[in-house]
Amino acid sequence: MPVGAADLRRGLRITLSVLLAVCVVVLLFVFTARVEQRSAIQAVIDNGVSGSTVDDANSADGFVLGTQLVYFLVFVATAAVWAVWFRRARLNAELFAPGTHRMGAGWAAGAWFTPVVNLWFPKQIANDIYRASAPAGPQSAPKGLLNTWWCLWIGSFAINMIASVTAASASARLRTRGYDGSTWESDVDTLKSAANLSALAALLTAAAGVLAIFVVRQLARLQEQRALMGPAPMGPMGPMAPMGVPMAGPAAGPVPGMPYGAPAYPPAQPGPAAGGWANPAQSPQNPYGNGPAGH
Repeated sequence: MPVGAADLRRGLRITLSVLLAVCVVVLLFVFTARVEQRSAIQAVIDNGVSGSTVDDANSADGFVLGTQLVYFLVFVATAAVWAVWFRRARLNAELFAPGTHRMGAGWAAGAWFTPVVNLWFPKQIANDIYRASAPAGPQSAPKGLLNTWWCLWIGSFAINMIASVTAASASARLRTRGYDGSTWESDVDTLKSAANLSALAALLTAAAGVLAIFVVRQLARLQEQRALMGPAPMGPMGPMAPMGVPMAGPAAGPVPGMPYGAPAYPPAQPGPAAGGWANPAQSPQNPYGNGPAGH
């Protein structure tokens, strides 16, 4: 149940964990299909083009197509639930550390489906969520698991893209030249290399899926611990003063709208070296850092 204003209900993340586990299982079938496809292509290279080798290759291709179709359907459902869960985690993090996030809550869901920026925006948002959710402060956020998961996810995506382009180009050359050209063996060997890369990508994606389950569990645990600490702390309050009697200096008394005393902060001095900022626009807006240093 929600603690305070944070939404910590477990139903969504349990559903997400189950879908991620199903994705991992289906990806293992995709890996097996790619290995069989690679073996069928090797048989064509070793024994030449014949009725049996072509039938085996076509059967392996059909197995790959079927497993990929199942994975696509499961992946779409998982991606939708993931986006909802990730946005909820971002909203919770805003309650823990208001105004410290580099991107709005809408990007928490939209960044995953926006081409190009989905290669780094989600990781930046996840970094901010982890920092805001860490009970011991932003510098104590445990990001080893998060970084490993992200590297596996991006690496598998890159390898799969290379494999897809390689296989498409080799298939196009074979359709154009046929099997009587002098380069058909090299083209078929290129298809075998693409199958190897696709199998590796499926295995890495499955590993990323397993780590994603642990990321969901870890972040949920952090946010539960952080929510029990209450809302974000306010600044220190100054001493009480008799009503209508102003006080000078850092111990300033009540001001309109603050009947319990003004914060005991010293007046701002011009320039950063004196502890203040002459221009408010120069004040750092994000205590977690901006730019590459804050990633």
